[in-house]
This record gives sequence, C-alpha cells and structure tokens, in this order.
Amino acid sequence: MAPPKPSSEETPLLENPTVGTMHPRRLLSDNRPNHHIPFSERLHHFTWSWFECTMSTGAIATLLGQQPFGFDGLKTIGKIFFILDLVLFTIFCGCIAYRFIKTHPGSLSLSLHHPHESFFFGTFWVSIALILYCIQQYGVPSSGPWLVKALEILFWTYAGCAILVAVFQYHVIFDTRKLPVMDALPAWILPVYPFLVLGPLSAVLEYSQPQKSALPIMIGGICFQGLGWGIALIMYTIYVTRLINSELPEPSKRPAMYVAVGPAAYTANTLVALGTQAPKVIPPDFLGIGSFPVGDVWKAIGVPSGIFLWLLAFWFCALSTVSVIWCWKDMHFTLNWWAFIFPNVGLTIALIQIADALDSNGIKGVCSAMTIILVVMWIFVAFMNIRALWRGEVLWPGMDGDMENVEGHGEENGRQ
Repeated sequence: MAPPKPSSEETPLLENPTVGTMHPRRLLSDNRPNHHIPFSERLHHFTWSWFECTMSTGAIATLLGQQPFGFDGLKTIGKIFFILDLVLFTIFCGCIAYRFIKTHPGSLSLSLHHPHESFFFGTFWVSIALILYCIQQYGVPSSGPWLVKALEILFWTYAGCAILVAVFQYHVIFDTRKLPVMDALPAWILPVYPFLVLGPLSAVLEYSQPQKSALPIMIGGICFQGLGWGIALIMYTIYVTRLINSELPEPSKRPAMYVAVGPAAYTANTLVALGTQAPKVIPPDFLGIGSFPVGDVWKAIGVPSGIFLWLLAFWFCALSTVSVIWCWKDMHFTLNWWAFIFPNVGLTIALIQIADALDSNGIKGVCSAMTIILVVMWIFVAFMNIRALWRGEVLWPGMDGDMENVEGHGEENGRQ
C-alpha cells in the first residue's frame, strides 16, 4: 500500500528557503510517484498562470518574424511557434474551462478574487494580443484585404476588453484584498499588461492599414500604452520600495522579477516603432499645423524617448539575472519560469526597433545573439515544465498553492 501523502500541515514551509535544506515542494515530489491521481482531478488545479506559457510562445513567434538578419526557413520556424501557440492556447482554454465547470460553483469568481492567482488573469489577455500580432506578421502577407479590416476591428474590440479588465480587476483587488507592500512583486502589473502590448500591436498593424484607419490606431496605441506605462510606473515604485525595505523574493519566485522588464521594454518598443512610422501615417496638416512636418517631429521625439527607456528595462533585466544566478541552486520549477522569456522578448524587439532606426549593424548583431539565447531558454523552460508536470511538481494538490486556497478556503478569503 502506498504511504499517505503528507499534508501541508505536516510539511511546514521553511523560514528561509535559501538555506541548504530542501524546499518542501521537493520533499513532496519525492513521494509523488507512489501516488496516482486521475489527470481529470489534476485539472482542478489548472490556474491562469499557465497562460504565461502561451505568452512566451507567442512572443518568440513575434520575435522570429522581425529579425534584422534572416535566413531561409526563419519565417517557417516562426510560423511553427505561432501554430504551437494557437494549439496551446486552445488546450489551456479547454483546461481552465473544465476546472471552472467541474469544481464548485463560483470558482471562477473566486479565482479572480484570489490574492495571487487573480493577477495572472492578465496573461490570458496578453496571449490573445500576441495571437493578433502573429496574424498580422504571418497571415496578412498571405491573405486578402479582408484580414486587414478584420484586424482593425479586432484591435478596437480587444482594447475595449482590456479596459474592462484593467478597471474591474484592480477594483476587485483594491476592494477585497489588503496586500502588504513588503510582498510586492512585478506580477502586480499583470492586470494592465494587455495595454503594454497594445502599443506594439498598433505599430505592427500600421504596416498594412490604410492611412484612414492607421492614424486612429496610432493615436489609440500611444494612448493605451500611456495607461499601461503610467500604472506600471506606480507599481515600479511599490516594487522598488519592497526591494529596499525587505528581502528579495524566495528563489522559486525570483524568475518573476523579470516581469518588471516588460513595461519599460514594450513602451520603448512602442515609442520607437510608432515614431518611425509617423512620417508616413500622420497627414501634413495634422492638428492644424502646417509650418513644419508633424510626423518628422513625432519621430524625432519618439526614437530618443524609446532609447531613454530601453536602458531602464535592461537594468531590471540585469538585476533579475544577478538575483536568479545568486540562488539558482535553491530554485525549483514553477510557472514563473516562463518570465525568463516574455519580458526579455520585449527587450529584444525594442532593441531591434532601435537598431533599425539608427541603422546599426552592431546592435542588430546583438539582437540576433539575444534571440538565440531566448529560443534556447524557451526550449529549456518548456522541457522543465513538461518534466515538472510529469513528476507532479505542478498541476497537483498542494503544489499550486494559489489553487489550494481558492478551492479550500475560497469563501473565507473572499470575506477578508
């Protein structure tokens, strides 16, 4: 007879996980092969965090589609990642729908109120934005004008949904939760992350949109990006305050520090990309100004502003990298590891935009090297994710801590 699985009460959390003692998750995983749980029951622990995987897969597809130095077959590899992203997104939507249908009534509402899981609801919407981005990159060149018009409609529809998510998600968090500042993580930015990709999405859509629709998309893109950047800047303040006054996140959560790279990186991408296209999109008499070309001025301001922000994103990337390397021996896989990919793709794409604007082959070479590193890292994280799934280190009772609270103590948490 298999020994009983130790409960969370029997396996207390370590006060300092960075010390040499093994993390309780690893202790539990050692016994996991002796237990069998139907996969359908494991799906009850499927959380919004899984969409970090589709965020990263879609981001790699967008990155491969705009390389400064290409080769035969590069577009095909990008399309493979795009197709894989579509497949994973469909599977994950089915899995999380199964969870909410099969678990107790109100589990969807409880997941959106949870002090940890609720923040990751934004990853679902970012995944959709990246699908639209890939449709523009890989679908429009092989399709007719109907797809261009469809993407215009989808862009504004998506923007409306993102506004609702940003308003109501933060309202729920502010109204029902009292989160200590000393526990602040960059994941607190995730509900507004859809706006941080709306700017780059608007920029890539303009390549095929007629001027009549391209100008509103450009104005909307800079407006939406402003909202995302403004809220992210507030969260940056809280996060840096935590880093100064408290300890770094525990080793398993430190990959999530890379989420802080995204706001500055994608905003830099937006400023440079929209600035570069402004001369051909903005009409000569825009805002009633006829004494000078407004598009050229927009470009002259946008490109330096993007370069100004890019180094901030790089600083967060370097800080996160040092923090991860410092404790890599004490790390175990969590879904936060996908943060190695997505934010740093934004950093790379922004640098590609800067390299194109400055016409610098040296910077383009750096971008190619960064792309190779990110693709290798995606393969590594994907392997570790599959390994953890097989070993029961994720999608398992007691292993998805956010899920345990939702299912076991949801009503109590909702009142706190």
